[in-house]
Amino acid sequence: MPLSHIVVPVDYSEKSECAARYALALNQRFQSRLTLVHVLPPPHYEFGAMEVGGSILEDLFRNRAEQARKDLDDFLAAELPAEIAERLLIEGDPAAKIVKVAHERGAGLIVMPTHGYGTFRRFILGSVTAKVLHDADCPVWTGVHLEAQNVEEVRLKRVAVAVDLGPQTERTLMWAQRFAESAGAELMLVHAMPNLEGHSGEYFDPDWRRHMEASVSEEIRALTARLGFEAPLLADSGEAAETVCALVQEWGADLLVIGRGSAAGVFGRLRANAYSIIRQSHCPVVSV
Repeated sequence: MPLSHIVVPVDYSEKSECAARYALALNQRFQSRLTLVHVLPPPHYEFGAMEVGGSILEDLFRNRAEQARKDLDDFLAAELPAEIAERLLIEGDPAAKIVKVAHERGAGLIVMPTHGYGTFRRFILGSVTAKVLHDADCPVWTGVHLEAQNVEEVRLKRVAVAVDLGPQTERTLMWAQRFAESAGAELMLVHAMPNLEGHSGEYFDPDWRRHMEASVSEEIRALTARLGFEAPLLADSGEAAETVCALVQEWGADLLVIGRGSAAGVFGRLRANAYSIIRQSHCPVVSV
């Protein structure tokens, strides 16, 4: 679980500041190097619709780049001095460049907010965040509620990990266990079982919940024993994203870890539920 280098995309928003403060809290715990990245879209992205000549377009973009450089240098300058945080201003497609920087620098984590502002936007993922989640090889730390106002308010005492027993489970469990151990945090396993009740006309064993919980517990205990650690389990039945988020909030987790596939952004068995978990979780989510 290399956290020696963390990439933090910066768009100068308040949520971007909060994400950077989470990264700074991780820096203080893991002595991570930080890279703050601001990506300038190419001139035709910003000014393509304007009927201006080539030289005027170049002047507009140069002025925009100069302002962006100043904004990046000033971004949380007192909290993130040069010896802690490298600052990169690059041009191109934002998601592609963020992933490229993370890969080239061997980053162990990307920390970024899900989206901008507004009630409605809580229910969708921003296109840049979605593309980064899709393409990045390293884990991505994100969440709707990145609202810590300073580093002292960033709590990492309780780490929950969603266990779906899919192909990414071992990798996800290992990352969560190592993170919790390194941070001195409690670790809780969370599992959402399918709800077999309420199907009209279909028979189900009245003791199905007890049998299923016993089966799931046995399988997860065997898995964690093989990986060399133990952790308590919270399980309930219901829709995957809602159940996971409810259990995590009930336990009071400070961080939720979920698995995602390495190919084409497939999130194990969670699949489309992963985006729902990120949107609904009361705490930040790391997708591994």
